[in-house]
Amino acid sequence: MTMTTTEAGLALADPSAYADEARFHEALALLRRESPVHRVEAPGYEPFWAITRHADIMEIERNHALFVNAPRSLLQTAELDALHKQREAEGIALRTLIHMDDPQHRVVRAIGADWFRPKAMRAMQERVNELARNYVERMAGLGGECDFVQQVSVHYPLYVILSLLGLPESDFPRLLQLTQELFGGNDTELRRGADADDAMATLLDFFAYFQDLTTARRNAPTDDLASAIANARVEGEYLSDFDTLSYYVIVATAGHDTTSSTISGGLHALVQHPDELARLRQDPSLLPTAVDEMIRWVTPVKEFMRTATADTKIGGVTIRQGESMLLSYPSANRDEDVFDEPFRFDVGRDPNKHLAFGFGVHYCLGAALARIEIRSLFAELLPRLESVELAGRPESVATTFVGGLKRLPIRYTLKG
Repeated sequence: MTMTTTEAGLALADPSAYADEARFHEALALLRRESPVHRVEAPGYEPFWAITRHADIMEIERNHALFVNAPRSLLQTAELDALHKQREAEGIALRTLIHMDDPQHRVVRAIGADWFRPKAMRAMQERVNELARNYVERMAGLGGECDFVQQVSVHYPLYVILSLLGLPESDFPRLLQLTQELFGGNDTELRRGADADDAMATLLDFFAYFQDLTTARRNAPTDDLASAIANARVEGEYLSDFDTLSYYVIVATAGHDTTSSTISGGLHALVQHPDELARLRQDPSLLPTAVDEMIRWVTPVKEFMRTATADTKIGGVTIRQGESMLLSYPSANRDEDVFDEPFRFDVGRDPNKHLAFGFGVHYCLGAALARIEIRSLFAELLPRLESVELAGRPESVATTFVGGLKRLPIRYTLKG
């Protein structure tokens, strides 16, 4: 059945659409061709403009003074938008780097920046490699069949990021559950409950955990990222309680869920493209380009929102002051004007100008760590992987923000 541009636009506000990859990309391709700056009026949401071309998203990302993150940083229902504004007025709202604009964004980002620079990442490499080996060994002990998402890819990157924060392993299962509830708010299987109060309850549980952590690190500082966040000062003052807690939440969740989705989606892509799997196994020097191709292919962050601070034009379409735009990163990363054969998975793709990490001042703080984690896992797995195939139907998370596969049943043979 032929899809209209109106129907295609509505898909961007439909969590279930993101879980149907073929249909979703059909909608995005239609918008890029026929209505790349498209007005969406979806039931339950405030209206927004869908931006689907790579060049237009780049223009918006470059001009962070004209197109700002606040007050609408990501796509939520009108009910959740209203609740967030109410909580913000009460001083108990999540305020992470993705909610901030300069000059505050620049100052707060700097608190954790040194922990994600190349020098710091090199220091983390040994721990990441150790964890990658552990999880490939875990696969070896599972009898040649597993759900790769549930048994490998959701755990490995969480252990990496929580090791960086300096948190005890006994707390990891609880933080995994909270992370999945936070990002799975649109998925009936993952979320805690169906209404806004349930989403807020998850957030408050996060805050309670990290409030105790902040107190402990201020009383007895340690050499880890959690201590750096707890003891950070801006103009001589500690961050507010909720800004401190928000920093922990964005590191612990965004640093985990996105990488997990890329690892599982990357393996799925290799299973679906056995020639590319064989090519990568025969030439391991392709691993760096293969990692970026996995990131482009999966694009775990589906969107961010921007709001115009003045009347302007994007792609020849007038955007009025105060109107919001949804930047569709999966669409940008399949843009035919930028990528040769964008629907072909190519482990040697170079150049690869994907926007999965964003661009400009809001470029992903943890991009280098994500690449290291993905590369280390596949560097351990591929030399031992003699065969791999699907052992059931993969399933994706219903989301409009961050997500990927929630199940990837595979059957495999490992050497050694």
